[in-house]
This record gives sequence, structure tokens and C-alpha cells, in this order.
Amino acid sequence: MTPPTALPPMPTIVVDDPMLAPIPPANRQLGSWGDALSLVRARSTDLATAYAEVRRAEAQTRTALAAVLPTINATATIPHQFITNETATFSGSSSGNTGAAAPVRTITTPQSNYLTANVQLQQSLVNLQAWQAIGTGKVNEKVQKLSAEDTNRTITLAVSTAIVGVVAAERVAELNRVGLRSSLERHELTVRKRGLGVATGLDVVRADQDVAAARATLVTGDEALRRAREALGLAVGIPEAVGVPPGVKLDDVMGGAEQSCPALKELAERPDIAAAQKRVEVAERNVHNVELSFLPTLSLGSTFSTTTQDTGAAPQATWNVQGILTVPIWDGGVRYGSLRSNRALRDEAGFALEAARRTATVEIQQARRNVGVAEASLEVARQTRQLAYQVDQLTQTAYRAGQGTSLELVIAASSLRQAEIELALREFDVVRARLEALFALARCSGTS
Repeated sequence: MTPPTALPPMPTIVVDDPMLAPIPPANRQLGSWGDALSLVRARSTDLATAYAEVRRAEAQTRTALAAVLPTINATATIPHQFITNETATFSGSSSGNTGAAAPVRTITTPQSNYLTANVQLQQSLVNLQAWQAIGTGKVNEKVQKLSAEDTNRTITLAVSTAIVGVVAAERVAELNRVGLRSSLERHELTVRKRGLGVATGLDVVRADQDVAAARATLVTGDEALRRAREALGLAVGIPEAVGVPPGVKLDDVMGGAEQSCPALKELAERPDIAAAQKRVEVAERNVHNVELSFLPTLSLGSTFSTTTQDTGAAPQATWNVQGILTVPIWDGGVRYGSLRSNRALRDEAGFALEAARRTATVEIQQARRNVGVAEASLEVARQTRQLAYQVDQLTQTAYRAGQGTSLELVIAASSLRQAEIELALREFDVVRARLEALFALARCSGTS
């Protein structure tokens, strides 16, 4: 049957509803990808914690270095004796005064109120364990720096994904308002047709149901947009909603991500895998460090002492140099226990490395495969949307010609709204999948 070539012209339908007003923009907007990176690197607590761990590792290396550098200590004591005994002694005859009484000398025993000071210098000469600890500290610094790079990678991915989420939520909120406007227009058309005696009360109720469903979708979509903005704010380190300008292009986000986080050629270069490899090295060095504790150490000491106490014929100042050889013989088994413990930690580090490699390998494969899946889903969503659009147009045409029912009109409109939203979400899923595939094998540089 050939449809009529001409239909009566549709009257212009103008609808107005408070819910058609767009949701207000966020108080704070991200100007560009560079602004997002600057904010997250300046305000991220995770990244700040990672850099603090780097500084802590550097401090531990400096502490280990102190074991092979000279140490200088000075002490001073001023004793006061409460119980003393005074003794008078004669110093002998005075020259040139034959027969005269010898002078009397009074000695206080023990002597009270005198000063004793000494300065002690000690330098390690042979201490292999200390040098091993310095090397271990430097390797641990590399571990923390790699961990900071991996933290930078993950938070950059989180920021880029949050930006895509806000853009997607903005688009869905816009589509929800378009859908509500269409529902209101169909409702107004149905009311007019009822007034002309063409439609029934049931048609009006179904139109009301369609409008109510569109309103519910709009309310949910607006809340999703607010949450997406708040998630972006938290991602960049701001405890409030952060929006994205309407003119932002996701291609710019993708290009900025590729520039700040270049792709790697091998899995071993990824920061978290490289850090796990270095942790194995640290664990191996810790085992060797305990083994070196069984060896003797040699150090050189020198002490200078002086006192104001009456020492008689002995000098009041002394200075000595001594060599100190320390041979560990038995400590109750502490070193043997530490050796077993560190060997177990070495094995655990190796297992953690292997687990990280396996997880990262599957993660990269899934991320790359997800790009193809997202693109295929996008193509299906396009076809579904096109079919839903055709059904909606044909249903509206039939309804205007009096050949369709209001139920078919409502179902077609609802399907078209869902198809529009599904298409928008699938478009952003493609961008999100490409970002995840990029960051799955990338290294992000940044400064503290």
C-alpha cells in the first residue's frame, strides 16, 4: 500500500518547561589538558606521597653513608664532691732558708669542682656491610622513583578518563533534554488531537507516561553529570565540581595524553614492572648484607682528653690512637634468623615480580582488544540508532495519518531516546578504550 504523498501540515508546537533549561556549568572549568596536568601534579596527594617516599629513600641512603664516614664526639664533665678529706703535706726545706719550717700543702681528696673534657674521633676502615648498605639505599631510591612514575601514570589515566566522563555526561544530559522536548511536543500534539476528537483519553495518558519517563531519565542524567564533575575535581585534587568547556575536543585530550605519556616498546620498561624488578635486586642485596655481617670490621679511633684536676706528676692532657678490630663470634642467632627472613623476602619479591608481569601482560592484551570491541559496539549502536530513528519517523507519520496507536508512538520515541544515549556512550567508550590502551604500556614523566 502506497502511503499518502501529502499530509496536512503540522501546526507549530512550542513547549516550555523548567526542566528544559540546561544544568548550570561548574564554578570551575578546565581550560586545557595542560591545566589538568598542572593541577593534578600540584595537588595530588598520591603523587605527593610518592615523591615523599623518594625523599625518604634518599635520606636512608644518607644515613647508610654515615657508617663509613668519621664520627667526632666531644664530652665535658664538671663533678662536685660533697664528701671530701683535706690532708696537709710538707713540701720539704726551702733553699736559702736553713732551719726554716717547710711550707705546708693542703690536698683535698677526692678533688672537687674540676673540669674534664675529651674529644673522640672514630673512622671505619674495613666495613663491607656498611658499603653494601649504601649501594642498597641507592637501588631503593630507584625503586621509589619508578613507583612515583607509575603513580603519575595511573593518576594521569584517571584524569583523562574523568575528563571523558564529564564530556560524555554533558552529551547525555543534552540528549535527555532533547528527548524531553520531543516528549512534550508529542504530548501537546496528542492533547490537540483529543480536542479535535481524533485521540482518546488513553492516548493522552500514554503521552503523560512518556513525558514522566523522559523527566526521570533527565533527572538521573543530571545527577550523573554532577557526579562526573565531582569525580574530575577529585582527580585533579580539588574537593568540588570541575567542568569541561563546551568546546573541548577529545582528540586534544588524546593527543595531550600521548605527548605527556609516550608509549613504551617493552613491558619491562613500564614503571611498575621496572620497580618490581628493582625490589628483587634490593631483596637480594639485603640477603648479601646479612651475610657480610659475619665478617670482622676494622676501625681507627683517636681520643684527646684534658682535665683541670691535679694529676701530680702525670700530664693533664692525653692523646691516643688505637685500632679496633671487631670479630663477631656469637650473637644468640640473630644473624641466622635475619638471613632466613631476608631470603624469604627475596623469594616473595620474585613472586611479586612474576605476578606483576602476568597481570600487566593480560591487562595490555585486554586494553588493546577493548579498542576493537568498543569500535564494534559503536558501529552496532549507530545501526541501532538509525533503525530506531526510521521506526520513530514511520510511527509518527502513521499516527498523524490515523493509522497508528499512541502506544506504538510512545514505544518508538522511548527506543529512539535510548538509542541516542547508547550511541553517545559508545562513542565515548571508544575514546576511553584508546586511552586505556595507551596508558597500559606507557611511562609518564613529571617533576615533584
